[in-house]
Amino acid sequence: MIGAVDIGGTKIAVGMVNAEGRILARREHPSGKDLDRQRGLALITSMLQETSQEAGGPLEGIGIGCTGPVDPLTGTLGRIDFLPDWEGCPLVSELEETLGVGVLLENDADAAALGELAWGAGHGARRFLYVTISTGIGVGMVFDRHLYRGVEGAHPELGHHVIDPSGPKCFCGAHGCWESLASGLALAAYANLPSALDVCLAAAAGDEAAQAAVAREAIYLGLGFANLVTLFVPDVIAVGGGVMKSRALFWDTIEKTIQENCGLVPYEKTRLKPAQLGNDAGLVGAAQVWIQGAIRND
Repeated sequence: MIGAVDIGGTKIAVGMVNAEGRILARREHPSGKDLDRQRGLALITSMLQETSQEAGGPLEGIGIGCTGPVDPLTGTLGRIDFLPDWEGCPLVSELEETLGVGVLLENDADAAALGELAWGAGHGARRFLYVTISTGIGVGMVFDRHLYRGVEGAHPELGHHVIDPSGPKCFCGAHGCWESLASGLALAAYANLPSALDVCLAAAAGDEAAQAAVAREAIYLGLGFANLVTLFVPDVIAVGGGVMKSRALFWDTIEKTIQENCGLVPYEKTRLKPAQLGNDAGLVGAAQVWIQGAIRND
């Protein structure tokens, strides 16, 4: 039984996952800028204890997928815009000391990529990318079953490659990066509605302003995916996240944009697929973080 923790911009999910990727118990709690480090650690600890008791088995270890930059080698969180008080938090050592089991940490997109590769849309792929379009945009890359890492274990932030340098300023420092133009927050802000879901619902109901926002979103999403195809030409790109629950509004434009912009690579060999794990991707992926770490250490 593996403890799984998924830390995102809007919620923290905690659960127990077995070796086949089935979630045995789960809890969720809202996150956000007002959730300080001390309270967050207490919440994660209590939810792990509750779900472990509910699942009724010994806890082997804990895997974590966390939004934003993290250091998987030291188990420390970096600068997370959605959780400003958590910067520098030694999350792995804090939980190991409190719960008495081993803990491993990855960026949440990397964690979800491992989950989708093992038990979802990427199963069997040698060159696999997982993209989540949600509060932000995250990308995990797995080549020959190994996560791709940058120098000193850094997670490459492909959600922040620049699409339009005249675009809005992002907290990453760039103007017009993919996340600033095509994330759920960007879609909602452009349409001046509370959330991306509100925009998608309004567009589906025939609201012309919302439809224009969705059309713009689809083009920017397509350009980002076209860049990924041109750069990596993977076997599979799996697409998940809250915005993609309304993927029918975007999918045709995304595919057309890829076709129009990827003339120098065999883009037709890359399969763009909906992610299969849905709302379970974060927890199942976090469990895979622990499983993959255990395999490496054997």
